[in-house]
Amino acid sequence: MNDHPTPLSGTCSARFDPLRELFAAKLESGEDLGASVALNIDGEMVVDLWGGWADEARAVPWAENTITNIFSTTKCMTSLAALVLVDRGELDLDATVAKYWPEFAARGKSAVKVRHLLSHMSGVSGWEQPITLDDVYDWDKSTALLAAQAPWWEPGTASGYHMLNYGHLIGEVIRRITGQRLGEFLAAQVAGPLGADFHIGLPDSEFSRVANVVPPPASPSAGLMQLEPNSVAFKTWTNPPDVPPEKSWTDGWRRADIGAGNGHGNARSLARLQSAVACGGEVDGKRLLSPQTIDRIFEVQSNGIDLVIGAPNKWGVGYNLAPEGRVCFGAGTGGSLVAIDADRRITFAYVMNKMASGAIAAALGERVGEIVKG
Repeated sequence: MNDHPTPLSGTCSARFDPLRELFAAKLESGEDLGASVALNIDGEMVVDLWGGWADEARAVPWAENTITNIFSTTKCMTSLAALVLVDRGELDLDATVAKYWPEFAARGKSAVKVRHLLSHMSGVSGWEQPITLDDVYDWDKSTALLAAQAPWWEPGTASGYHMLNYGHLIGEVIRRITGQRLGEFLAAQVAGPLGADFHIGLPDSEFSRVANVVPPPASPSAGLMQLEPNSVAFKTWTNPPDVPPEKSWTDGWRRADIGAGNGHGNARSLARLQSAVACGGEVDGKRLLSPQTIDRIFEVQSNGIDLVIGAPNKWGVGYNLAPEGRVCFGAGTGGSLVAIDADRRITFAYVMNKMASGAIAAALGERVGEIVKG
């Protein structure tokens, strides 16, 4: 252990001092290693804190521009990119995927709609053919395989979490419309214009800023053997086989275009991007979405047991929905989170490198709720 005091930097409105104190306590106790937390209210970043360590040896402080892999919280950014095209009239949520990607109509998928992709209801929650992570990195191969396979359940009838292929499905639609890969489009049309330090497909020049994630002690796949081998859940979770968190440390993972799980950013960049949803579509005078497009997010697409997760899930268009109100969110393996309250114009984000259950993000979010209500 390093004997130096745990670093903590950034800005915090006095009203949210209790949040800063809780965040500092989590870092000091070692429950968190390095992390950032941000809170945007009505377009103003009232909390922008970072602290702890970027490495397990506690030798490198988590800095203002430290970024890390946020795993499935990436999916919210992929959804936001698609919704920008919806808002421009270039993508129709109620059109078939095949309108933009004709090959996708193969083997019973001609009626799959764009909104089915965004709400995990396409019937294609993973790859049928055995694949490797290198195949996932190969955009043309991985998307062609998805287009050629049959759905695993009747599209539109239930959700099945599109764990690793969410960005490939939506990203290929974006590519067919714009000629740009998902990561390129996001950089040029969404993150770049907003000055948000978020990346799908990280340039080599930014590798030095990455805090590698620290895997949890227990394997997240421990319960897979209890699943029926032909089940949607088993097929989704096990192909490609053995993708431990340590794979995110590799150059191949960082460079790839994986809109389901290899986004790199920090809490500030997540809160800035998603504040567009919270604040009526506009960030610092730059409009990404109209209120009408934001309304589509909150149209319930599925509300039942998810075939992959095996637990109740309420999906809107591109986001998880809270049980009540106009609240949507996305979360990633290990605990990263972004939550958006479109009624109160609040965006909360938490990003960390020490993977855990997500309890820290929940505790911080609960404190935010107490302060806002109180």
